Amino acid sequence: MKISLYRILPALVLAIATSPALLARTIQGTVTNITANKPSAGDTVTLLSLSAGLDELSSTKTDSKGHFSLNTPAEEPYLIRVEHDKGAYFKNVPPGITQADITVYDVAAKVEGVSTEADVMRVEADNGQLHVTENYFVKNVSSPPRTQSSEHTFEVVLPADAVLEGAATTGPSNMPISATPDPVNPKGHYAFSYPIRPNEGENGTRFQLSYHLNYSGNYKFSPKEMGAVDNVAIILPASMKFEPGAGTSYQTVNDGTPGAQTFLMRGVHPGEALDFNVSGTGSFPRENQGADQGAQSSPADNAGNGPNGRPGGGLGNPIDTPDPLSKYKWWILSGLALVLVAIAAFLLRKPSGVTEAAPAIAGSAASPVFTPASTVIPTSSNGRTRNQLLLDALKEELFSIESEKIAGTLSTEEYAEVKPALETVLRRALKRQG
Repeated sequence: MKISLYRILPALVLAIATSPALLARTIQGTVTNITANKPSAGDTVTLLSLSAGLDELSSTKTDSKGHFSLNTPAEEPYLIRVEHDKGAYFKNVPPGITQADITVYDVAAKVEGVSTEADVMRVEADNGQLHVTENYFVKNVSSPPRTQSSEHTFEVVLPADAVLEGAATTGPSNMPISATPDPVNPKGHYAFSYPIRPNEGENGTRFQLSYHLNYSGNYKFSPKEMGAVDNVAIILPASMKFEPGAGTSYQTVNDGTPGAQTFLMRGVHPGEALDFNVSGTGSFPRENQGADQGAQSSPADNAGNGPNGRPGGGLGNPIDTPDPLSKYKWWILSGLALVLVAIAAFLLRKPSGVTEAAPAIAGSAASPVFTPASTVIPTSSNGRTRNQLLLDALKEELFSIESEKIAGTLSTEEYAEVKPALETVLRRALKRQG
């Protein structure tokens, strides 16, 4: 039987084109040191496999112009690591991408321009326990821009009897990553090693902790700030009572949100008295639980809790929501964006042997969305395995593409191509981790 060459030629071309050798590609890029505002020469650039537990596939050095080139063995997603100034910066490279430009910063243990904008405590009480979620919003506006990073990059103080349940960090790209702060002396002090990168626009770094306390209906908090804080905010259900301590200057904040009440001190200095007492029980509206709800209730919700309907009483006239606090409202009110529900089963699963993180909050459609250029992780990864780093990278990239889709910077075709590939790799990583 005679077979026409024209009939078999397409099949041959397809077989050759899809062979592993020809699916390989070259990834090129430039590493730029934003601190020095020049190409970063001599940095080590390594290609990591996202489908093989972050195996190192190849490595090179940037030339005098910051350029690098890496050959890939197949058409699949990769992670590029750039080692610069005692820190490592990572860039996700989806299939089909051949250009990967990466920005890095010089690193210092202490950087001028890093400060805490807000410490927000969200408190609920039921079944003999106080449940607290505390968020620290930190900005880095250093000039020239530098990353602050050390074994104790950011320290926080919790009540000595607090039982830490989990923690998470979010960098300027708005992508949450699980983190485990180290306990340090004295008791109740914890230190994060997560780096504080320069802000992207108004987006800085957020440290979140969740913990609980034994509660008999009344509890005195004595918060301690390790540095100056622009705003300290306490958020309670409307059914609970707040009593400020002597020498404090808490004021009520009204923003019309039912079921909650907020108390604020501005311009807090290290060592300044922040004592307050809470009593009663209450939770935030159940429909808002998953969204980390917390804001000031309307006057009607607070009726009877204090003079003129002011919760706790004796705090002076309510003030309007200050701009510095309203800036964080969407972080406080919003949980995982609804568009991420489909992948929540993967992202919220607790891998074996890993401390469970507190619920991590991603930017909602109402909050500013920034596309992450790269993720900085200290060279010392605090004992995390390669597979755990892989999971973090995959989670960040999944949040990234969802954010880009919401912002309209990722086409439907690109989204449909990239997301299934990432989810496939994530499933494999979770299977290995479990």
